[in-house]
Amino acid sequence: MNMTHEEEIFILESSIITTLKMIFDPEIPVNIYELGLIYKIDIDANNNVEITMTLTSPNCPMADDLLQEVRDKVKAIENVNKVTIDLVFDPPWTQDMLSDEAKLDMGLL
Repeated sequence: MNMTHEEEIFILESSIITTLKMIFDPEIPVNIYELGLIYKIDIDANNNVEITMTLTSPNCPMADDLLQEVRDKVKAIENVNKVTIDLVFDPPWTQDMLSDEAKLDMGLL
């Protein structure tokens, strides 16, 4: 049984989210997905991935390393072609963007 393109994209996006949950902010012991740093994941017809994300602070000293880790780990997922990261600071990150799981991990709930 062949999957539809939408099903393939859904599975690929799920794999990307699982991978992003294994990448941790260098200053906060919570993964970048639960921190709310990932604003959007776009996958085109050629399985090129564009991730729109932010950082907890525009002055993050580990920004380059974190972005490279995201790029490398997502690129390593089967069927992913090109990975582009669009780093934005609007809207700025706030603690309101934390998932409930992250709030629990940080003792905020």
